[in-house]
Amino acid sequence: MSLLYTQWAADKLCYCGPITLKCSEVEIFAPEAILVGRVVQVLQKGRHYFTSESVTAGHPDKVADQISDTILDAILAEDPDARVACETTVTTGMVLVVGEISTTCYVDIPKLVRNTVKEIGYTRAKYGFDGDTCAVITSIDEQSPDIAMGVDAALEHKIGAESDEAALIGAGDQGMMFGFACNETEEYMPMALLLAHKLAKRLDDVRRSRVLPYLRPDGKTQVTIEYEGYKPIRVDTVIISAQHKPDIELDTIRADIIEHVIKPVVPAELLDDRTRMFINPTGRFVIGGPQGDAGLTGRKIIVDTYGGAARHGGGAFSGKDPTKVDRSAAYAARYVAKNIVAAGLADRCELQLAYAIGVAQPVSIMVETFGTGKVSDELIVELIKKHFDLRPAAIIKHLDLRRPIYRQVAAYGHFGRSDLDLPWERLDKVAALRADAGLN
Repeated sequence: MSLLYTQWAADKLCYCGPITLKCSEVEIFAPEAILVGRVVQVLQKGRHYFTSESVTAGHPDKVADQISDTILDAILAEDPDARVACETTVTTGMVLVVGEISTTCYVDIPKLVRNTVKEIGYTRAKYGFDGDTCAVITSIDEQSPDIAMGVDAALEHKIGAESDEAALIGAGDQGMMFGFACNETEEYMPMALLLAHKLAKRLDDVRRSRVLPYLRPDGKTQVTIEYEGYKPIRVDTVIISAQHKPDIELDTIRADIIEHVIKPVVPAELLDDRTRMFINPTGRFVIGGPQGDAGLTGRKIIVDTYGGAARHGGGAFSGKDPTKVDRSAAYAARYVAKNIVAAGLADRCELQLAYAIGVAQPVSIMVETFGTGKVSDELIVELIKKHFDLRPAAIIKHLDLRRPIYRQVAAYGHFGRSDLDLPWERLDKVAALRADAGLN
C-alpha cells in the first residue's frame, strides 16, 4: 500500500468511504480515507517492494565502528562519566583513531585496536589488513571546554527553571533523532532489514565455525520484500556478496550460501519460485575489507537503524558516550516507539526528537503513525510527555547507558536485537500507555 498525504480541514475524528480530494489543482481518488484531526491520510491499497541492506562485521565501515565502540567500552568500564567522541579510519595496513576524550583512566588504544581487528577475523597479512602488522596511529584531544560547559549543567539548571537531577546534564549537541517500530515482525522491526541483518550474522557464523572455511570477513547482504499494504507477503530478492579465498569456484560458493546461509535464515514460506537470489553477482570477491575499500566510523547509519524504513537525523552512534544525544536520544526514541506499537496505539510509529546544545528538554517531539493509529498522533505525543522523561540525564539513568555495552551492537544493527538484552528494547511501558489511551 502506498500512502499519499494531503492537508485537509476536518473538525473531528471520523471515517468516510470513497472520496475524491482536490488539493492544489491535483485530484486524488481513494477507496478509503481516514480523517484524523485536521489531516486526511489517503490510503491507496496495492502491492509494493521495499529493500534494505546489512553488512558483516568484517566490512571496512563496520571494522571502524567496532574499533570506536571497543575504545568507548574500555573507557566506560573504568570511568562511567567519561566523555568520548572516537572516530576511526581503516585502510590497507593502517588504522587511524582520532577524536576528543576526557577521562580519568588510561586505556591502551593500539592494543584495543589490534585485538578488535583480530577478533573480527583479519589475522593474516595476505588479507591486505591484519591486527598484528597494521600501523595504528592515534590523535586524541580532550573535549572542548565550550561544549563541556553546556553538558555539565543544562540551561534549565543554570537559570533555576529546573532543579532535579535530570536537569544537571544538557544535550551534547543540537540535532534531531528518529525512532521507529512496526508490528510486521516479532522484533517490531521492518522485515527486510531484520532478514538482511540475520543473513549478515549467519555469514560471519559459518565463517567462524568453519562450516564454510573459505569465506573471509568482508560481506554484504540485501533483501527485497514484497508487501500488500504493510503486510510482508514474500521475499522477492536476496543479494549476498561474500569475500572468499581465490581458489573457490563460484558455483560452489553459490550452492553453499543458499544451503548454509539463506535457507537457515529466511522462512521457507516467504520463498517461492519467483524469488531471485544473487550471490557474488560480479563473479569474484577476493579483495575486500580495508584493502578493498577504506572504512570510516558512522558510514553505515541506515544499516545501524531501520534500513531506510524510517527517517534519520544524520548522526552516527559508534564511538560516542551517552551524553551525545545522537546516540542516547536515538535509543530512547526507539524505546518509546516500540512501546507505543506494542501497546497497540499504532501499527507503525516514527518518533522525532530534537535538542539544543546545553538544553535538557527536547525542543520538539513529533509522532507519525502513517494512518495506522488507533488514537490520534496528538494524543500519543501527550502520552509520551507523561510517561517518558526525554532529558539526556533521565535517558541515561533509565536505560543505564553508562556501561560498556556498545561493542556488541556495532555490527548487525542497534535495534530489534533478540539475541541481546538491550535496555532500549524493553516493553515496560505498555500497560500504562494502554490504560491512559483508554484501550484496556
